[in-house]
Amino acid sequence: MRSFAFRRLYSAQAGLGLITSSPLVRQPRFSALASPCSFAVPGAHKGRHSYRPLIFDLRRAIGTFSTSSAPSTDPTVTACDKKTKKNKNRLQPAATKMTTTATTLKGQPLDKQVLDSMLRRRLFYTPSFEIYGGVSGLYDYGPPGCALQANIVDLWRKHFILEEDMLEVDCTVLTPHEVLKTSGHVDKFADWMCKDSKSGEIFRADHFVEEILEQRLNGNKEARGHKVDEAAKDDPKKKKKKLKGKGQEAVLLEDAVVQEYEETLAQIDNYNGEQLGELIKKFDLRNPATGIQPEPPVAFNLMFGTQIGPSGGLQGYMRPETAQGQFLNFSKLLEFNMQSMPFASASIGKSYRNEISPRAGLLRVREFLLAEIEHFVDPEGGKKHHRFHEVENIELVLLDRDTQLSGKTTPRTLTIGAAVRDRVVDNETLGYFLARIHLFLEKIGVDQTKIRFRQHMANEMAHYATDCWDAELFTSAGWVECVGCADRSAYDLTVHAKKTGAPLIVRQRLETPKVIEEWTVDIDKKKFGPRFKKDAKVVETALLALSQDKLEALSKDLKANGTVTLDVAGVADGKAEVSSDLVAIEFTKRTENVREFTPNVIEPSFGIGRILYSLLEHNYWSRGADGGDEARGVISFVPAVAPTKVLIVPISSKDEFKPIVRGLSQKLRALGVASRVDDSTASIGKRYSRNDELGTPFGVTIDFQTVSDGSVTLRERDSTVQVRASEDKILEAIQALTKGTKTWKDIQAELPVFESQETEIPVR
Repeated sequence: MRSFAFRRLYSAQAGLGLITSSPLVRQPRFSALASPCSFAVPGAHKGRHSYRPLIFDLRRAIGTFSTSSAPSTDPTVTACDKKTKKNKNRLQPAATKMTTTATTLKGQPLDKQVLDSMLRRRLFYTPSFEIYGGVSGLYDYGPPGCALQANIVDLWRKHFILEEDMLEVDCTVLTPHEVLKTSGHVDKFADWMCKDSKSGEIFRADHFVEEILEQRLNGNKEARGHKVDEAAKDDPKKKKKKLKGKGQEAVLLEDAVVQEYEETLAQIDNYNGEQLGELIKKFDLRNPATGIQPEPPVAFNLMFGTQIGPSGGLQGYMRPETAQGQFLNFSKLLEFNMQSMPFASASIGKSYRNEISPRAGLLRVREFLLAEIEHFVDPEGGKKHHRFHEVENIELVLLDRDTQLSGKTTPRTLTIGAAVRDRVVDNETLGYFLARIHLFLEKIGVDQTKIRFRQHMANEMAHYATDCWDAELFTSAGWVECVGCADRSAYDLTVHAKKTGAPLIVRQRLETPKVIEEWTVDIDKKKFGPRFKKDAKVVETALLALSQDKLEALSKDLKANGTVTLDVAGVADGKAEVSSDLVAIEFTKRTENVREFTPNVIEPSFGIGRILYSLLEHNYWSRGADGGDEARGVISFVPAVAPTKVLIVPISSKDEFKPIVRGLSQKLRALGVASRVDDSTASIGKRYSRNDELGTPFGVTIDFQTVSDGSVTLRERDSTVQVRASEDKILEAIQALTKGTKTWKDIQAELPVFESQETEIPVR
């Protein structure tokens, strides 16, 4: 999300707000920043979850707006604009419908309010500081949430760090001002906000415009007798998110006004601060609580500032991404890796973003966990990957740039080998990591029908990036960017080396010495400095930056005339006269035994919080939804990520059961299997049911037969089928199931099915 924090930022030029929102997105990136010229305006990294997923996709294909709102001259952008106008009215209704098709694992309509209530009740997460009123954008994970996150991270570490021999680092959260100034975060990591001068209330400017226009459009629907989504209106959580004050009124709008509002909403992520201010004035948008039009939008830097040390002389920030620490330690990591290339570093840690108005639950927070990889590769040789053949036949769902340019949102399925061969994906290393990302998401249980890889548009790309893809997961909030994977060239290493003078480069001994013939500049520093005084450095830099053709021409002029005139920005008249006694320009020949280069970076960046929440939605379903009046929630985690693997259920609290329960629990711990004993007085069915809500895949029942012959039953969560066998065989089955070496179908074939008395809660 490179940095989930940042890829958003650096990948959006001219203020184009990209994709989904989040804690990564945008948290999101989150990644290192681009040079200042690649960031257009504050908010470039900040997208939102769209309530119109197709419109949301279309936004990305819309060309960047200039400050003057003049049409773009970029043919790519122009093509997008034309397609946008043609398809806008057709796409909006479809997009609205799409948001209502979020489904459970079993295809049932997803009731997000019911799911969120269950997650809080079971303490997957809870608002931080809730008894003090809470703070928006801050959440605490409870025991199951912590275990789920730890299991996801553990699998991530095994899947990437161990499998790929990556070098893991854990860098400090506190980051000095100069580091983030050089990377571009200090100047450009910002959103647009506006303030109500009467109440002092702060709004994120794009959210302010969007919410009021949506209210007006809903009022127009009511005035025309059309039905407005009552569920959304009555949802107290959604009411909280809306602007305070008078609700929507049933006011009839002219068709032209409706079209203008809809076009504005479709492009809301594309506007810069000045344009948002113009929209507020043009549409006379006012704070419903006060009737006051807010002040013009101003940039708000999203980093949390702090003072390092007691003197207050060293300014710092809470890092917005983990990547900068990896870049700054590059030379040490290269040495640790015995100067061998390519190699990758990785880091898992908290990052921070001072969101203006975080409002998407776990999808947009102020403190979030990132897992980021920086794969350093030689830019020569086509960025091949020695393990690409292992993944080349894996099929991915790709929404490529050409498809988006056509105004469509229908992805295509290609093997990653074909995608690289056809240049849909730029190179093997990038393609390799896209496939590995897909395999990881599949391994942890992401619904494969709700994942796609979307390629950034040309006008989204930073000038140094050659290709960039986002792994997006479909949720009740639309398509959410959860992983970003970018070919970032050598930007970060270059800017930090230039600032500090540290040689962040690779030196490789050449097997065959290389003869270099070139024009070189020899400066007599003793005369050059006194001659140009304060301009000496500027003139020297301009001279050394000349091309070989220019140096050859100047050499001839210098020999013929004794002086040459250079164009040098920053000196008087923009000209500098250089004489032959100060400079010699000669054609030289030298032999190189060592090659020096700055490596390029392929960067996968994972927003763990976004992945975690998407996983919860993808694996949730309701057992009673198809029949009775009592729906019971189930979360069908794969065993590898389930917070608790086994529930131990004694059927009685008699003393003879206690040593059996204790012994079984100890054996499971010895096997490294997380288990939990539920010896409450509730019925077995209710005990199973509440652990189904926790996602526990297996349950062991200890009954009176266990006391007599030592056998126990093993229940599988999704089917509720039970098998019975000796304790040792059940333990072997559990170990195989949790390691993934056997499936439940295998266990059913090996062990006899147990037909028990009714223990499940009946569905009436």
